[in-house]
Amino acid sequence: MKISSKGEYALRALITLATNKNELMQIKDISSETLVSSQYLEHILLQLKSHGYVKSKRGVYGGYTLKEPPSRIVIGKVIRDLEGPLAPMSCVSVTAYEYCPLEDKNCLLKPLWALIRNTIAQLLDDTTLEDLVKGRICKN
Repeated sequence: MKISSKGEYALRALITLATNKNELMQIKDISSETLVSSQYLEHILLQLKSHGYVKSKRGVYGGYTLKEPPSRIVIGKVIRDLEGPLAPMSCVSVTAYEYCPLEDKNCLLKPLWALIRNTIAQLLDDTTLEDLVKGRICKN
């Protein structure tokens, strides 16, 4: 699993909207806060809208806002919706499993890939947008 710039920028946009207290934000303002170009951000916001994370209003006084409270937006779901499966290898993917011929030979790497998948999935599925905004993430 690799988080692309799209995934990171989507999370930045969601954080920006969450800290804006449900007021409509125009793309140019979100762009300024997230350091993402307005053109690319528009594409990302449309995807977030299609997945039900944000809503928009057109017009001079339009913009974007969160559709759900930050406490109901699970980061694992956002990443899966935008980036696809969390598994590092398709042979251990829950949602996009692909057979590997080494499975028949008792592959010794598969348990490692499964542990990585489970650890990442648990962390992301236990984290909400509210957790990010309130800094409730373990720091190393």
